[in-house]
Amino acid sequence: MKATVQPSAGGPTRRQFLKTAALAAGAVTLGFPALVRGQNLNSKLNLAFIGVGSKGASDADCSATENILALCDANRNNCVKTRQKYPDAKFYQNYRQMLAELGPSIDGVNIATPDHVHAVAARAAMELGKPVYCQKPLTQTIYEARELRTLADKTKLVTQMGNQGSAEDGLRRGVEAIQAGIIGQVKEVHIWTNRPIWPTQGIDRPAGADPVPDGLDWDLWLGPAPVRPYKKGLYDPFNWRGWLDFGTGALGDMACHTVNLAFRGLELGYPTEIEATCSGVKPETYPLSSKIRFEFPARKLSVPAAHQTFFHHHDTRSFAPTTLWWYDGGRPKPGTSGGHDGSNKPPGELTADLAKMLGEVPGSGCLLIGDEGQLFSPDDYGTQFYVKFKGEEKFTHYQKHPAVALIAQSIPRNRFKGGSDVRHHQEWIDAIKENKPELCYSRFDVAGRLVEIMLLGCVALRTGTKLEWDGPNMKVKNVPAAAPFIRRTNRPGWI
Repeated sequence: MKATVQPSAGGPTRRQFLKTAALAAGAVTLGFPALVRGQNLNSKLNLAFIGVGSKGASDADCSATENILALCDANRNNCVKTRQKYPDAKFYQNYRQMLAELGPSIDGVNIATPDHVHAVAARAAMELGKPVYCQKPLTQTIYEARELRTLADKTKLVTQMGNQGSAEDGLRRGVEAIQAGIIGQVKEVHIWTNRPIWPTQGIDRPAGADPVPDGLDWDLWLGPAPVRPYKKGLYDPFNWRGWLDFGTGALGDMACHTVNLAFRGLELGYPTEIEATCSGVKPETYPLSSKIRFEFPARKLSVPAAHQTFFHHHDTRSFAPTTLWWYDGGRPKPGTSGGHDGSNKPPGELTADLAKMLGEVPGSGCLLIGDEGQLFSPDDYGTQFYVKFKGEEKFTHYQKHPAVALIAQSIPRNRFKGGSDVRHHQEWIDAIKENKPELCYSRFDVAGRLVEIMLLGCVALRTGTKLEWDGPNMKVKNVPAAAPFIRRTNRPGWI
């Protein structure tokens, strides 16, 4: 479709932005962590927020122990309440302008934009030496996830992805239990979700264009994505999730939460084979339902030792080959929030005990099947789990199962109070003040690996064929046509 939007006035290219911001800061900071102003660990940080219309608003609230220095959103209309709540914060629509003008004063950057802007905004902040908290999914493409992992390692910056269940004691206890081998070797994992819950999956783009509302800079909102006309109700502020150019579908919305427990507990690395079946990918939107198979090879990895000594900090664990199944959506059902009936779940013989325990199979869940038993988490974030050994009639909550009580704690707990979202943000803030990236449980080195797995599912949906994945070289060995979905070609000026 012919471009109908011109670049925003005053929108610098990335090269111009970096030059201006570096001069403003007094030095190029790439490769060195930003120092907290004055090195006073008790002082408040100056935090800047990119994307503050919905999740970004709650992110600011979770960080309100600090100084909310700046707010940025391409749509002024979506963040009126947030701007009123933090009247001293300077407001911008262009995050590049914000970073260029306020760079020397910023101690950390929080990103909660649509998925397609996550990586370009995070990279811009990190190249200026700024710690970053970025909402899930960390990036929209596999190449971007690998890039941010590499950049985080190079700069030693404090980073955190916003899958807040990572802050919960229950999830960390679940990881300890799985790694201790409580249910034996896990060869099957089944994970399902009630997503999509937005009306823009499995549809075609309607023709025509609507006037861009006052207060929305549509060109800035598009960012690195191809230019298209604005259409009311299709994209901003939430329905972008279903569009290939902007979101990552049901996987992107929930897999960073629901796969987190299995990913960490089983030390899942690069899958070697990914295959998807679905209701059909439209030219521009993700499908209404999908089922995706990920094959992980046997792994021998180091995990925290159950009983640590001065000379012994880690144990070596062998993990069997594992098949992970992902399910989302369901049969078409007009009138529902996502347009489906939510029926796409694991086979009934696998979930019968869950239905017996809960009265029904929940809309979301994570079920690990080991050769000695099963472990099940019924919530999106993995904060609670149940265990059932072979020979046991029912699942038992982990806090009441004697076998779980015998497992030593090997993972530090989040020491902050409040809900999981607050605690997850406070962990990042504390790590900045301590200048210790390792304090963040969902730092980019970990989160990037989880996101790569998830995004491979998106690639399999788009190619419609089985993928043979070479993880270290970031290449689909058998489908050259998958390359554009691994690394997106950004719009000029958004490299």
